[in-house]
Amino acid sequence: MEPVSAEHVTTLRRFNRYFTRRIGALDDHYLGQDRPLGEARLLFEIGDGVSLRELRGRLGLDAGYLSRMARALEAQGLVRITVHPKDTRQRLAELTPAGHVEVKEQNRRANHLAEGLLKGLTPPQRGQLTEALGSAQRLLRLAAISVEVVDGAAPDARACLDAYAADIDERFPEGFDPASLVRPHEVSGDTGAFLVAYEEGRPVGCGALRRLEAGVGEIRHVWVHPDARRLGLARRLLDALERQATQRGYEIVRLDTHASLTEAQAMYRACGYAEIPRYDANVYAAYWFEKRLGR
Repeated sequence: MEPVSAEHVTTLRRFNRYFTRRIGALDDHYLGQDRPLGEARLLFEIGDGVSLRELRGRLGLDAGYLSRMARALEAQGLVRITVHPKDTRQRLAELTPAGHVEVKEQNRRANHLAEGLLKGLTPPQRGQLTEALGSAQRLLRLAAISVEVVDGAAPDARACLDAYAADIDERFPEGFDPASLVRPHEVSGDTGAFLVAYEEGRPVGCGALRRLEAGVGEIRHVWVHPDARRLGLARRLLDALERQATQRGYEIVRLDTHASLTEAQAMYRACGYAEIPRYDANVYAAYWFEKRLGR
């Protein structure tokens, strides 16, 4: 990827400073309640009950810092910390009745704050702002997702393929036989690659590259979890697979797709793939594509 410009960095930092000030994130009494933003957010996330491990992953917090905040809320009578009934190594956090009252009031004040921020705008301007915020969230999510090469037999690789198979089994009228999935040895080592996309440590997408013949690779099983779709992640996976193909000396990559996957067909064409005659015996394929790399 191209380096980030100083102008873009400055613009993002300027917005961060402005927005954190406008919502009162710097105040020790966030929303006028007797706690800073960190504790208020933790109360909100605990909701109907959750493990501290899940909270740590969800919020990206250091274990010690999270534990101290949870204990502080427990001392205030807002949170109850218990041992997980099925795993004594885990701790569960749940709101007490007082905690539920606190969160209800927090939501009321947060809604009032948001309404105040939007009140000075016309309805079309409010629509424009909320649309821009949606775009910003999608782009920031995409930027935070990492794409990594893993062994084709790794647990995350197989879990992604299982999810892919279940997904297309529902979408294909004829169903899908998992026996058609790539084998681990085909997508590992010098001739192949298996990529997994991670969002906050959770696999949310995958794609595979294997050798077809001298100078030609094949891209298989490009898949994105439903929760991570419409971010642009499929294109990012496709681009990463093409780079892996170039590194392995492939001059051409091919792929096929099912007739029902119209969004995949559109993406391949938009990314420079040209339709070609059938090149394989894949019973699920209706369209075949090829791209010469380096163009």
